[in-house]
Amino acid sequence: MRVLVTGHKGYIGAVLVPMLLKSGYEVVGLDSGYFDDCLYVDGEIEIPYIKKDVRDVELSDVKGFDAVMHLAGLSNDPMGDFNPDVTYDINYRATVNLAKLAKQAGVRRFLFSSSCSTYGSAGNDFIDETAGFNPQTPYGDSKVLAERGLLELADDTFSPTFLRNATAYGMSPRIRFDLVLNNLVAWAVTTRKVYLKSDGTAWRPIVHIADISSAFIALMEAPLDVVHCKAYNVGQTSENYRVRDIATIVGEVVPDCEVAFADGASVDSRNYRVNCDLIQKEVPGFKPVWTARKAAKEIYEAVVRQGLKLEEFEGDKFMRLARLKKHIADGLMDSELRWKVAGVAHGL
Repeated sequence: MRVLVTGHKGYIGAVLVPMLLKSGYEVVGLDSGYFDDCLYVDGEIEIPYIKKDVRDVELSDVKGFDAVMHLAGLSNDPMGDFNPDVTYDINYRATVNLAKLAKQAGVRRFLFSSSCSTYGSAGNDFIDETAGFNPQTPYGDSKVLAERGLLELADDTFSPTFLRNATAYGMSPRIRFDLVLNNLVAWAVTTRKVYLKSDGTAWRPIVHIADISSAFIALMEAPLDVVHCKAYNVGQTSENYRVRDIATIVGEVVPDCEVAFADGASVDSRNYRVNCDLIQKEVPGFKPVWTARKAAKEIYEAVVRQGLKLEEFEGDKFMRLARLKKHIADGLMDSELRWKVAGVAHGL
């Protein structure tokens, strides 16, 4: 089975690709190269790939695949807020265009990396996949629009499935420190403070990137009549935390640190508590194994081995928005987040 993974050189893609290869799939990547030089640890596996902005995908790029796993996009709220028009172009319009081309090329399965951010401000009660959308940011809204656009393309020949991922965490060769658990561990290691920029009362479902990756594989292998046009909250119902509780876990894992709040720490309007039972009920192949505490230990041990420094953690290499701003400041990228030198295909 031949699989195209867009955004394969991103935070999740660097973990998903080896898992696909180990499972016996032929894998090709497609990536814009925004974060090519953002490796944190060795271990990334090189595969044939197309270096191309997802906005520029052509029919020839998607021919010959059995499935598309679409991860490429602006991947968090700060990036989405930076230029909302570009966010909608990449996360919504380019996603629907990619799907149209995939359908035209005869690709049957299309797995879309959506987000629990689509629920936005949902209160303190548990919600499941039937809950209404209430996105609070262009990022969340772009995911809602993409899901709706993909549903319009669905028929007997084209089957989209939506992974509404909880907030990701965990180690990757392409680590990000702009995600809550990773961020708090990095603060604790480099400053001896678990540093919260909000008041910590908001609820978040969180999930390890290895569990997200296993969900992609399990959903691709599931019977089509089960997952056709279905959305799944990806995570574990037990892994919903108030942000301050995540901070407490980190404070218990990292020695000699304390929880601290930023001056004027405010309430975060993004507040949702998500039930993730459906995917485990309908897709038995998905077996999540990670918890916040287990991952805090994983991240702590890894960053200590690497000798993480504050200036590295707060720099532009492992914070996605900061990296894009540096590309623009260095004259490598324009305000539309396009390289000033066009990408080229590699190895195909």
